[in-house]
Order: sequence, then C-alpha cells, then structure tokens
Amino acid sequence: MLYYKTIIKSNDSEWVTLLHGAGGSSSIWFKQMRYYRKHFNILLVDLRGHGKSANKEWKKNDSFEHLAKEVVDVLDYLKIDKTHIIGMSLGTIVGQTMAESYPERISTLVLGGAIINVNLRTKFLLAIGRTIMNFVPYMLLYKLFAYIIMPRKAHEESRLRFVNEAKKVSQKQFIKWVKLTKLVNPYLAHLQVATKDIPTLFIMGEEDYLFMQPVERLVKENGNFSLEIIEQAGHVCNIDQPEAFNQISSKFIMKHVKSVTM
Repeated sequence: MLYYKTIIKSNDSEWVTLLHGAGGSSSIWFKQMRYYRKHFNILLVDLRGHGKSANKEWKKNDSFEHLAKEVVDVLDYLKIDKTHIIGMSLGTIVGQTMAESYPERISTLVLGGAIINVNLRTKFLLAIGRTIMNFVPYMLLYKLFAYIIMPRKAHEESRLRFVNEAKKVSQKQFIKWVKLTKLVNPYLAHLQVATKDIPTLFIMGEEDYLFMQPVERLVKENGNFSLEIIEQAGHVCNIDQPEAFNQISSKFIMKHVKSVTM
C-alpha cells in the first residue's frame, strides 16, 4: 500500500485528499496544513515511486488507472467513503482518473497547476526526455524541466522543493513516470468529458505559461468547471502563493458542503 498520513479534525468533518505532482511528495503541501486542518480531515498520500512510497514496483502495462486505484485502496483501508481531491500538476491527472473510475467517491476536484493538454513545446521537451533518459542522469533532466516549467525568481522556492524531493526518486521510477506522458493528450481529452459532472475548480498561477491556455479554453467550454488565477505565481501555485491558494480552494469546497461552516 502507498504511504499515507492522516490529520483528523473530527468524525463529522469532510475529507480532503492531497495528491502531489511528479518528482514531489506529500511534503509539498506543508503550506496548506495549518489552514486546512482547521476545516477538514486531511489525507496525504505519497504516489507510487515518490517519498515514502519510493519502492513501489511497476508492471509492464501500468497506467494512470493503476495509480488512481492505489489511492482508492488507501481510501478503502481507512473506510473513507467520499473525499474532495486537491491535486497539483501531474497529481491532477491521478485525481481526474479517480473521478472518472470512482465518481461516487469524489465530492469535488480542485486542480492546481493542472495539466489538461500538452502543447507542442512541451511535447518536444518530453520527447527529448524519453529519448535520452536511459543515458543521462535523471536529476539533470529533472532540473532542466524544473527550470523550464518554473523559470522565474519568484518560483525558486517551488523549484528547489521539487528538485530536492526528486532526489528521493530512483532513475527507474523517473523513467516510468516520463513514459506515462507519451499518450497523455488523448487520455486527457477523454478525462475532461468523463469528469464534467463533478464540480471542478482549476487554480492556476498567472505565470504558468506552459499549461494556462488549455485550461482557459476548457473552462469557457464547460459550465461546470471554474477557474481562479493567482497573481505572482507559477506552476506550483500552492507554494508560490499559499494564502491565496488555501482560501480559494477552501471556499470552493465549502460551497459544496452545506453541513459544515467555515
């Protein structure tokens, strides 16, 4: 089973499950804990190959569906019937996959730094990564990707946090995650349709130039999706501007919880 940690406010409180991005771990949510624990029960999970789930083995045809099932297995073990999902970066794909396969278990989706489409520039970078990742030390590639995705001085804390966490990921695990991106565009297009009945909020940093435009287009086309843009924040907006992220995400969740007051 995946490594997990719970922080329980009360038996009657809503659960939120936090899903980190590739190269990170549950520790990326450190700026959310003090705020969220006032309002919710919290489930923190280290996804396969990350943090304290670093030794989780892969099988040949493992996919995002398998990664989502591993998180649901934790929910089952803890007897959590329903949860709100808060994901970051590639963690948003795992969260949306859970919503597609287990819609009865998901109350809302909050997708930070969401990846819903990979543009030509990003496809090119990923193709290069897949070509050379067996020959180049993965940390060199990860640092390059981190600088491309989070290039500004204001993103330095987020960038360093992910680079330091990525050092705990083995080259083998890194290669498996990169290979998952190969068919991600058609899969993501399918997810948008499959999860449109679940209340969904996208939270994007205004400086998230690689992934912002597809989200803006998607929200315009789907009335059940909404978008909040955080100023002076990049891809990992929960670290760049934690107060704004905490308030926006909590307000959205509470709007869909009538039995609990802030």
